[in-house]
Amino acid sequence: MRRAPLLLLLLPILQGTPPRDDGQWTMPGKNYAATRYSGLAQITTRNAPRLRAVWSFSTGVLGGHEGQPLVVGSTMYVVTPFPDVLYAFDLTREGYPLKWKYRPEVNPTALGIACCDAINRGAVYADGKIIYNLLDGHTVAVDAVSGRELWKTQIADMGQGETTPMAPFVAGNRVIVGPSGGEFGIYGWVKGLDVATGKILWTAHNMGPDSLMLARPGRGRYTGDANIGVSSWEGDSWRRGGAPVWGWISYDPQLDLIYFGTGNPGPYNTEQRPGENKWTNSVLARRPRDGTLVWAYQFTPHDSWDFDANAEMILVDLMVGGRMRKVLVHFDKNGFAYTLDRVTGELLVAEPFANVTWAKGINKRTGMPIVDTTKTTGASRGNVQGICPSLEGGKSPASPAAYSPRTGLFYTATNNLCMNFEAAPVTRIPGTPYIGATTPYVAGPGGYMGEFIAWDAARGRKVWGIKEQFPVWSGSVVTAGDVVFFGTLDGWFKAADAKTGRVLWKFKVGSGVVGAPISYRGPNGKQYIAVYAGIGGDWFLLSGDVRSDDPADVRPPADFAPDLARHTSQGGMVWIFGL
Repeated sequence: MRRAPLLLLLLPILQGTPPRDDGQWTMPGKNYAATRYSGLAQITTRNAPRLRAVWSFSTGVLGGHEGQPLVVGSTMYVVTPFPDVLYAFDLTREGYPLKWKYRPEVNPTALGIACCDAINRGAVYADGKIIYNLLDGHTVAVDAVSGRELWKTQIADMGQGETTPMAPFVAGNRVIVGPSGGEFGIYGWVKGLDVATGKILWTAHNMGPDSLMLARPGRGRYTGDANIGVSSWEGDSWRRGGAPVWGWISYDPQLDLIYFGTGNPGPYNTEQRPGENKWTNSVLARRPRDGTLVWAYQFTPHDSWDFDANAEMILVDLMVGGRMRKVLVHFDKNGFAYTLDRVTGELLVAEPFANVTWAKGINKRTGMPIVDTTKTTGASRGNVQGICPSLEGGKSPASPAAYSPRTGLFYTATNNLCMNFEAAPVTRIPGTPYIGATTPYVAGPGGYMGEFIAWDAARGRKVWGIKEQFPVWSGSVVTAGDVVFFGTLDGWFKAADAKTGRVLWKFKVGSGVVGAPISYRGPNGKQYIAVYAGIGGDWFLLSGDVRSDDPADVRPPADFAPDLARHTSQGGMVWIFGL
């Protein structure tokens, strides 16, 4: 009778107690494991109601402010949406004045190619450099002290519909980058650059022949059939099959593996690409040194619904089924939360975290979804109705989740939207949309369109939820003070008790939140929370009249959310909160 309490006491030790927090935030997900967990504990559930705004700054850019700031030493770094300006602020001086501003040369043609607003998902610090992507297909490295450009490398081809809003990731001396462009029929890839020079050292495609995927079937843990990146497609459709890499990357230095998700296949009309379409909608584990594919798992084979798998892969050690496992936790657009063994890719847990109608579940033995064939789409099937979640996802990959080793829970934004889906044949013209579908949304059941939830990934169950009127699109951060922070599309920034979900505090930040908050220690030794405000991404396209600087841009709102523009307009603010 005493074993269970003893196990609860030992669990934080078994899971790995994180090292003392250095107070910085140097990479997008806080650490290699992408937990977005801050070990700072000055802000607690008791004093969080006393939080106040201590600083704000207008970036001068109206647009979707996704991503997160960085804090390195006593400097905060902020990257704006297009034109991708980099700011460096001095946190040691009153008012946090600007140290320097880097204004890169960015080809404005990218604005007409970017799929879903001209956003930027942030930078990474490594080797004395701030490294980030420009929308037009370049990666740049800037000296973190002086703001001087050190190198600039073209990684993508806008002529093929490739743009690069993703946040780079550094593992060892490799900068890992990938493109957007699933809606343009690109030939998806990931690349490894030298952190010192920016030179492209390897390129690995996500489908196609093994030689181009850098895959070696039968060697190591990769068990895919030979050239499955070709045989799971019809003809040469893999050459324009999508599989972009625009989300987040994590890294296990002990296993020496990077993990990332791939996006949708193209086009949306499934009848133009029979087969499972590997490795779209998948997680891939690769060696950062040379890009070798070690294992892969496909979440949504032959995707009928645009369920990209670009969301973060959070790496933790969990007790699953009575055994301590090295796991990867992923909240997919398809509405299922997956817990995988990150050593082998074995499926351990897969349960719905959102309203799901396209599948009846996941077969734990095969790892395959049990598809409701009445929800399968294609040009010959006409208008297929009542598909949940919508192609915005049960969770957006742009809304990274967080994990607390103190509670053992994961915290994520979710959406409660459904859709109708009518596919049509389409022809690819390089650099133009390659979609072939009409997909109107409707609000899901229950009278709300979003929820911020806590999730038990070992058991596959929701622990608590905070329902919101509109979809929840922000990232989150959870702290050692057991406080979790997130934002809403109607412009609120909120703090909640990480154990119970009780809302402790909220503040109106002036524009919808689609970025991810961070926690850091200032030069004065105090803990602060920082976040962007600036609605955008898909919601710039859906919210209606949220842009007042262009008299000609007065669009009606989407039918499913007619009131959103009553609560927010476009913005571009950095906020800092403290006690």
